[in-house]
Amino acid sequence: MPCFRLLLLTVGALAGAAEVVPAGAGSYLRGLPEGAKGPPVAPFVTAEVKRPVPTNTWWSSLAWLPLSETLFPHPLSAKATKDGLALGYPGAAIAANEHAIMGSYALDLTIGHTAVAEFREARVADWSDATVTARFGEKTAGFSVTLGHGLPFVYCTYDGGAPVVRFKAAPKVVRDHGGELVVQVAGRTYGLYAPSNARWSGQGTAMLTAAFGQGADGFSAAILPDDRPATLDAFRARAHNHVTRLDVAATFDPATRRVRATWTPTFAVKEAGTPGAFFARYPHQWRSATQPALFTYGSVRGPMKVEAWTQGGAESYALPPLLADLPVTPNADRAKLRGLLAQDLAGTPQLRGDTYWLGKQLGKWASLLGLAEQLGDAPAGAECERRLKTALENFLTATVDGRAKKPGEGVFAYEPRWGTLIGYPASFGSDVELNDHHFHYGYFLRAAGVLGRRDPAWLARWRPMVELLVRDIASGDRADPLFPYLRCFDPYAGHSWASGHGRFGDGNNQESSSESINAWYGMLLLAEATGDTRLRDRAAWLLATEVAAIEDYWFDVQGDLFPSAYPIEVVTMIWGGKGANATWFDANPQSLHGINFLPLTPGSLYLGQHPDYARRNHAGLVKSLATFRAKQAKGPAPDAPFNHWADILWMQQAMFDAAGARKAWEGRPANFKPEAGNSLCFTEAWISAFEANGPLQPGSNQSLPWQTGYSGSSRDK
Repeated sequence: MPCFRLLLLTVGALAGAAEVVPAGAGSYLRGLPEGAKGPPVAPFVTAEVKRPVPTNTWWSSLAWLPLSETLFPHPLSAKATKDGLALGYPGAAIAANEHAIMGSYALDLTIGHTAVAEFREARVADWSDATVTARFGEKTAGFSVTLGHGLPFVYCTYDGGAPVVRFKAAPKVVRDHGGELVVQVAGRTYGLYAPSNARWSGQGTAMLTAAFGQGADGFSAAILPDDRPATLDAFRARAHNHVTRLDVAATFDPATRRVRATWTPTFAVKEAGTPGAFFARYPHQWRSATQPALFTYGSVRGPMKVEAWTQGGAESYALPPLLADLPVTPNADRAKLRGLLAQDLAGTPQLRGDTYWLGKQLGKWASLLGLAEQLGDAPAGAECERRLKTALENFLTATVDGRAKKPGEGVFAYEPRWGTLIGYPASFGSDVELNDHHFHYGYFLRAAGVLGRRDPAWLARWRPMVELLVRDIASGDRADPLFPYLRCFDPYAGHSWASGHGRFGDGNNQESSSESINAWYGMLLLAEATGDTRLRDRAAWLLATEVAAIEDYWFDVQGDLFPSAYPIEVVTMIWGGKGANATWFDANPQSLHGINFLPLTPGSLYLGQHPDYARRNHAGLVKSLATFRAKQAKGPAPDAPFNHWADILWMQQAMFDAAGARKAWEGRPANFKPEAGNSLCFTEAWISAFEANGPLQPGSNQSLPWQTGYSGSSRDK
């Protein structure tokens, strides 16, 4: 189904230049509501850029700053500086301890311009699904450089001058032949490739300068995997095939429940040589590779294996087991579940709030709705549905009492400079930094999908607004006039990025991988409710790919990627330049493990499809928690070890040890409060389901023994 596009119809001029835009039964603001905060800067892009600019990418700081923080287009690292583009090889030295897996932070050389002493800016000039092109200087004297995921090379085009490459000390020259210059810095080998009619000067010093021949403008530089003559020859032969774009197309086969992503490079051939280029593949990619690996680079994600592509490459992933609703299994105590459901719905509900904390309530009610229906508790089901509709309809409407809403009243506003929809009240920098939109809006999408499966007419009325949320975090249209393509998801890295700006020395980051999965799960439910196969295919691709990345980079389920010096069973937060055992909010191991479990939903079964790893994760948590509490010299009795997000942790335990989870759950305090997005009833039903069915078996993505398995092709009957 084509992506819905809205006509920007003004129904009333508002203070602060915001205007109300109708969208089905709902509406949003174009422009920020009066008094609201948004991004403090406009994107740093060239005048030729007319389309919405991506945020939440590995290169975000390039668009948010006049120059940039360090970027991590593995296997390289790079930074836009006043002297030009600085390059390093973070895979040169991988170190680890109980806090993080870290790469080398050295930037070994800087590519500059013979006619420009200092650059004030490096502006984004273009991008593709895995690359970005930055412009240093002016058209009369400057250069453009393309760098990207998997590219050992950076590719430059010069105007009004030629390359000058600076080092901290004179590099060792390994090869000097025509325009090719191979040098070594601290044991790392780089190739510098000017046109064959160019000549280099400055050998033996810390500054090397190329003199271009007539009509030449191309230059490339590469980190080389070794200094063997055959390797040098192979890189030289492809050095002038500049990769200008690297784009992906994905398909989903519901019959096999597999997605396939195909990468296609675009080349600008500056000089004849061997066709194609080298592409370094991350572990989650090369596990399904069909092409031979020619070289290997180190990285904080594990070894990157290099393939030679002339036409492109592909990868394939299985969609993990999913359920539309958690079933009430025959062994469950239905009277007990009804009592817990009543407790969960007691009191005055939070129907308003910021997009994250309200979102967690939406997720809780969406889970309870399915249970209430199965338990035959019509009043409870009606109350869940009322809460979901009331909260969503309020937030999806931009007016109240005939006026535009204020930031605290629940409203979505479109910020045109950055091409993004911001929900107010905002939280965790979702407004000024554009952080976490997929985390927040994923809860809204799941709630809308759950409602839509039960009330298609309701979803039909509100679908235009719901689709705006989808488009904000994961537009599938590269020509979308309002939003960038796949804002939060990085197709080559295989996972999402949470920071909108990425202005950190370690690059961008993502902490709660499970909340990212919640967003793609919500999109799948919407696709099921509407019969939108294109949305289904996109959501299946994002979910299957990100689960593969989570299993490698957050969990290392196969045990072959984390360095032996890293003693922890989970990387809590992925950064461009490291993998950290930390959160943004506390150091409690219960948070460190639980943040990549929650929210536990019927879409969370991927957490248990490797039961041996799930057991190892839990054991590591228990061990780390004991050490943590020993250092703190306080904590509850040893027989009740969990006191923070305990329900979430017991539910994870149930995936491999339902009896142990049951014992812990039954021993909870009388005044026990579940995690904010979870509920007593859902926890009880979850543990009962794993008591009835046992652990998932590896490779069980094809079918489940439970009754409401997600088919990926049609609504559940």
